[in-house]
Amino acid sequence: MRVALAQMGPRLGDVPANLARHLDLIARARERGAQLVCFPELSLTGYYLRDLTTTVAVRPEVSDSAFGPLLAASHDIDIVVGFVEETARFVYYNSAAYLSGGRVVHTHRKVYLPTYGMFDEQRFLATGSGVRAFDTPHGRFALLICEDLWHLSLPYLAWLDGADYLVGLVASPGRGVDAGRARLASADAWDVLGRSLGQFLTLYVVLVNRVGYEDGVGFFGGSMAIGPSGEKLVRAADLTEDLAIVDLDAAH
Repeated sequence: MRVALAQMGPRLGDVPANLARHLDLIARARERGAQLVCFPELSLTGYYLRDLTTTVAVRPEVSDSAFGPLLAASHDIDIVVGFVEETARFVYYNSAAYLSGGRVVHTHRKVYLPTYGMFDEQRFLATGSGVRAFDTPHGRFALLICEDLWHLSLPYLAWLDGADYLVGLVASPGRGVDAGRARLASADAWDVLGRSLGQFLTLYVVLVNRVGYEDGVGFFGGSMAIGPSGEKLVRAADLTEDLAIVDLDAAH
């Protein structure tokens, strides 16, 4: 399976512009032979939404003006996308969806909403209730969103449910500059986490982080794919948009 890691910097609150960017990256990934393209956390909306949350929320269905074009595009390539989900009862979640063949195969709602330091999610978003693995044309997957990955019970439950591929949608700021190594401490932490999950759960881990700035906070990128022995298979650029391509073999 060839996977594209679409490391992008969404515009805060501008769903039409972000949708256009998604469709462009999807087309570029398809041209490079990818069968799956993965986007970062809240890729359709941007991260620091606060009171914009209800304004930018979408519903993962074909009649939605943002989701309709994405579902149409998923006839040619599978897509993992991050968004604010509005339910029929007007509850709002930080969600990720796997799209394939013109339908929503699976939706994950973020379970662990950080509300500390610079993060303020739980004031504006509802909490997801769990994690499940699901079948796709390319194998059995699970989706987790950023903070979910740091609570080891969720990746473990995904593995127990049969996941061979774990996709993490991330919006991680760059913090802790090490001048001697020209390396961010937050980037090192994600490297350790990704390699540990791959090695100890013996599955493929795909982490897609965003770039760009919001409210003076910079997101560092560095998206990566890790193999089931903990080996790093690809790493996208730091601090800039990138489309990294990697081939994953379920037999290894």
